[in-house]
Amino acid sequence: MSDGFTEMLDRAQAFYGDLARNNSKAWFEPRKARWKADIEAPAKLLADLVAEDVSRLTGAAHAGKVFRIHRDVRFSKDKSPYKTSLALLWSAPEEGPAFYFAIEPEDVVLGLGAPGLSKEGLLRWRDLVDRRGDDLTDAVEAAGARWGDFGPEPLKRVPKPYDPDHPHGDLLRRKSVVVLGGLPEGWRADGLVAGIADGFARLLTVRAILAEGLGEGASRG
Repeated sequence: MSDGFTEMLDRAQAFYGDLARNNSKAWFEPRKARWKADIEAPAKLLADLVAEDVSRLTGAAHAGKVFRIHRDVRFSKDKSPYKTSLALLWSAPEEGPAFYFAIEPEDVVLGLGAPGLSKEGLLRWRDLVDRRGDDLTDAVEAAGARWGDFGPEPLKRVPKPYDPDHPHGDLLRRKSVVVLGGLPEGWRADGLVAGIADGFARLLTVRAILAEGLGEGASRG
């Protein structure tokens, strides 16, 4: 049965779709109170509830976070003031990849990883790919997931000291590590909380391999 958050998702998709077409303070401010009550407030509750499931699934305490709607436009040519999707993150304070969920006007995005890697994190990532690249790609495929393009642009060449023809050269060139999954079919019948938890559960093997390699060097961006 619906847990109430499916309705929030539908409201969010409609709202952010309208916001994408009217991305201005003049449009948003008269609707801010409705956004806070109908979208931001239930999203924060969703983050707390899913944090309990993620902590149970991983055996490590995770905290949930709802990203602010305002964009940082200081160094961007795009001065649109607001983000056009609702993004949530679940991370453990010690180390490892974070879980991610976003509601976009036409889609939902569920993922895992580190959208930006520190210098130490990059070295750990490349070592992991060199040692366990086959295991990692097999785990991503088995989860029905795919590699995402979030974060910095990849390198144009495989970094030294690795062979330019390395079988996992595409992964070695990455500066970010993001794996995208999805909600299970028919998730609306069980509700969004259960759907997100199920989607994250399918990524646990991928998470275990990433956590082994990324460790404290990972940056969550």
